[in-house]
Amino acid sequence: MTGNRATKRVVVVGASTGLGRCLAIGLAARGAHVALMGRRQEKIDVAAAEAGHGAVAIACDATDEAQCAEAIAAAAERLDGLDTVIYAAATGPLVRLQDADAATWRQTFDTNVIGASLITAAAIPHITASLGNMLFLSTTGASYTPPWPGLGVYQVTKAALDRLVEAWRAEHPGVNFTRVTIGECGGGQGDAQSHFNTEWDRSLVGDFAGAWFARGLMVPALIDVEHLIDMFDALVQSGPSMQVPSITIIPRQAVPAS
Repeated sequence: MTGNRATKRVVVVGASTGLGRCLAIGLAARGAHVALMGRRQEKIDVAAAEAGHGAVAIACDATDEAQCAEAIAAAAERLDGLDTVIYAAATGPLVRLQDADAATWRQTFDTNVIGASLITAAAIPHITASLGNMLFLSTTGASYTPPWPGLGVYQVTKAALDRLVEAWRAEHPGVNFTRVTIGECGGGQGDAQSHFNTEWDRSLVGDFAGAWFARGLMVPALIDVEHLIDMFDALVQSGPSMQVPSITIIPRQAVPAS
């Protein structure tokens, strides 16, 4: 226990870099016992060491069914059960739809949708037993804003993820499935920064950026990552008597003084 809080057993999938890493480290600092999962063992080892508080690192490629089952089983054993699984793994290619080949579509669906379901299938017996939570990171471009030119593949898969969450909830009403839709976030430093756009073609960014700004899709405000972690911490701590089907978190722009 940490004060009056229960020590929750939390898995974060996609904890190697970016927001997943921030969440894993931040939740550990708030008292959770965390298992960090990601494809790159060396990165999650470093992140788990930074998290401390007994955090463990478990390598897992979320697109591999056998690895998902093995990794979730290992996490449940090492944490002595599971209360919350956070699916933060995602890939987002920047590509015109007319140029998106089958391999791009399959890779994006494999990570953003199929991986989420494989992890859920492996975790559901443990989460059902604890009356726990499954939390899935989505994007404002899937449901909140108009489509972003160049990010159609990513946003279509995230829209599919949104429906996947609803489908799992329909079949397992005793589990709290929450879609967390997130706007632009400040992130952290180093590997805690978003690696979402590291492989984007800079010339394509230039082609699309004008349209993003012109359509009001890009705003100067960012969500403070510590505030975001606080929100996830509240979801992790929520009891079985409260269902949170979805939550949308967007940055609030400063209102000019009149």
